[in-house]
Amino acid sequence: MKIILAQQAGFCFGVKRATQMAFEAADKGGKTFTLGPIIHSPQVVQKLEEMGVGVLKSISELDNGVIIIRSHGVASGELDAAVRKNLEIVDATCPFVKKAQEHVKRLSETGYDVVVVGDEDHPEVQGIVSYAKGKVYVVGSGEEAAKLGKMGKIGVVAQTTQSFENLKSVVLECLMKGSEIRVFNTICDATAVRQEEAKELAKKVDCMVVIGGYNSANTKRLAEVCSELQPKTYHIETAQQLDHRWFKGVETVGVTAGASTPKWLIDEVIERIELLNKDKKN
Repeated sequence: MKIILAQQAGFCFGVKRATQMAFEAADKGGKTFTLGPIIHSPQVVQKLEEMGVGVLKSISELDNGVIIIRSHGVASGELDAAVRKNLEIVDATCPFVKKAQEHVKRLSETGYDVVVVGDEDHPEVQGIVSYAKGKVYVVGSGEEAAKLGKMGKIGVVAQTTQSFENLKSVVLECLMKGSEIRVFNTICDATAVRQEEAKELAKKVDCMVVIGGYNSANTKRLAEVCSELQPKTYHIETAQQLDHRWFKGVETVGVTAGASTPKWLIDEVIERIELLNKDKKN
C-alpha cells in the first residue's frame, strides 16, 4: 500500500508562529495563560498545559502575569482590558487575521456597512467583528447574503480559512445590495493552496485521511472538499482513531492535515497506517 502525504499538510505560517511564541513564553516560566486555546489542536493545548500554560476564557480571570493572544485573535475589548491591567501581552494573532481586523476597523470608520464572510460562531470571526464601530453582518454563504437588506456603502472581508468561491458568491450578492462595494480578499493563501492540493490528491487515491482538530474550521473544510471527490475520506485527530477496515482493498492512501496539526501527529498517523498495512499482510 502506497501512502502519499500532501506537501502542504500541517502547520501554516500563522499557526507555526503562534505555537513557537507560546512555547517560548512557557519556557520562561511564571504565571502564563492563553486567552482561549492557542490553536485548534487539543494535543498542542495539552502539551502547553503540561508546561504550565493554562487556558482562560476571559481576561477578567487574570490580574497579573503573562497572557498569550491566540492565533485566531481576540475581541478588541479583551485586548484593551489586558492593556489596562498592565498584563504582559504576547500577541500571537496570525498576521492575516490581524489584517482582516484592521480592514474592518477602517471600513467601519469611513462609513461602510461591513459584511464578514465566515462562521459567526468561530473565535476568529467573533474577534474580527468586534473591530466594527457601525453595522456589521456575518454571512456564511451567498444564500445568506441574499437575505440582507439594501445598503449604501458595503465593505466585505473574509474569515481567513474561507474558500475563494464562497467569498465570490457573497460579493456577487452584495453587488445587488449596495451602491458602492469595497472588497478585501483576506483569505490566507495557504488555505487555498492546501484545499486545491487536497482535491488533486483525493482524485488519485483509494482513500483519504485528514488529520486535525474536530473544532478546526480549515480541517473540517479539507475533509469536506476531499469527501466530494473521494467518498472514503476520514477525519481524525490522532493515530489511535484509525480503523484497519478503512484500508481493506486499498492500494493508495492520501494524507493531508489542517493548519493547526503538528508534524509529530502527522508522523504518528503515517506510522500507524504503515503498521496496519504490515499486520494486514501477515
